[in-house]
Amino acid sequence: MDRRFLTVLGVSLVFALVVSSVFYQMTARSSGTTHKAEVTDTRDLVVTTRPLNVGGQVKPADVKITKIASSAFPKGAYSKVEEVLDRAVISNILMEEPIVEGRLAPKGSGLGLAPTIPPGMRAVTVRVNDVAGVAGFVLPGMHVDVLVTGRPPSGDGDITTTCLQNVTVLAAAQTLQADGRGQAINAPTVTLLADPEQAETLTLANSDGHIQLILRNSSDQDIAKTTGRNIAELYANGRPAPKPAPVAVAPRPAPKPVVVTAAAPAPPPPPPAAPVAPPADQVIMIRGTTRTVETIPSHSN
Repeated sequence: MDRRFLTVLGVSLVFALVVSSVFYQMTARSSGTTHKAEVTDTRDLVVTTRPLNVGGQVKPADVKITKIASSAFPKGAYSKVEEVLDRAVISNILMEEPIVEGRLAPKGSGLGLAPTIPPGMRAVTVRVNDVAGVAGFVLPGMHVDVLVTGRPPSGDGDITTTCLQNVTVLAAAQTLQADGRGQAINAPTVTLLADPEQAETLTLANSDGHIQLILRNSSDQDIAKTTGRNIAELYANGRPAPKPAPVAVAPRPAPKPVVVTAAAPAPPPPPPAAPVAPPADQVIMIRGTTRTVETIPSHSN
């Protein structure tokens, strides 16, 4: 084989090895620098150590600090444990989930149900039973309609009407969240979320009538227009009770005016009647077939 060809081939191989070595070193150095920068660019993140339920309070044993890349840091999250301690939970938080601002109530807002009430709204508790509470299936977070049955002041019988629709259930009895196993809660009272005007309606209905809660789909936002049902319609197979015909009342005649006139003078008394003369004495004389009457004149004294 030609010696010149071998020389050129050898020089080419050496040059290729040198270029490959230089390129590898540059790539390794760049990769190491980027990886080191990614490792060092992290932030502390507060996450939960166990599930936190609505109405609870964050304690030191409930949270911990973990490292996370700065680019993946959640919006509204916390880096210090002190920022979340002793604050009420207003939305359920899962285990190992970062705690964000929207899940906690502001400091000093209280515990339990109060922090879960939005500004401008009120929490109203009403009495229910197993039937009125939809057989115990009214759970926190559900939506219900409120029916009231009572006798209005101007009515002759009981009437049932829908006083509120699409009302959110805040709590059932003392429970602020649904049973984790999906089972019903025996709730003698139900707390509903209402505005101030609705709160007045609920309070009046709860004290003056009988309340019934009607469960509805939470995605159903329609407001139905109802007229209510009275006791007469119930026992008339759904037909409206006949209304009595109005009785026509004749208008009272206007009083006649009274005209006062001067009294007329009394007529003079009639003249006394002339004395009647006593009848004259008569003598009837019969002679045979002839009958004659003779008058005997009277003698005045």
